[in-house]
Amino acid sequence: MLFDTFYEVLTRYAFTFLNDNDEAEDIVQNVFISLWENRMKVDIHTSARALLYKSVYNASLNRIKHLKIKTKHANEAMYTQELSYQHQNLDQKELANKLNQALEILPEQCRKIFEMSRFQQLKYQEIADQLNLSIKTIENQMGKALKIMRSELKDYLPIILLIISKSYNG
Repeated sequence: MLFDTFYEVLTRYAFTFLNDNDEAEDIVQNVFISLWENRMKVDIHTSARALLYKSVYNASLNRIKHLKIKTKHANEAMYTQELSYQHQNLDQKELANKLNQALEILPEQCRKIFEMSRFQQLKYQEIADQLNLSIKTIENQMGKALKIMRSELKDYLPIILLIISKSYNG
């Protein structure tokens, strides 16, 4: 009887707070469910009408608080993700600049061999054939290049590993 009498008017009342009919209906339904589940414990001091209005009011305010917190967390997560993306882009640009600087340090032949191996993905034998050098010379030059590159890029190892792992996973 209470449900039939108050459901519609309480839904309109909840709507005034929530501006969402589905949310308002959920609130009122939950208030009636809670009232039914606690019917043996409920002590009505004024009237059933007053209890229902107060319950819908409190439940509506709680829902608004919950939605605000949820929105705040969603906004913070988006902001954090954007900062992370910007930081990653900055790190990648910085890394690219540092990589270019490290390549500039390499002796010309050493740099050429390194670029052919790492950027053109040629095998040592292919590099040796193209440059008319022995494989041993290629190996020595690559060892020298890798030693210099490791030394120059040691501070960037974490981001290099991050980029490599993302390129394999993504």
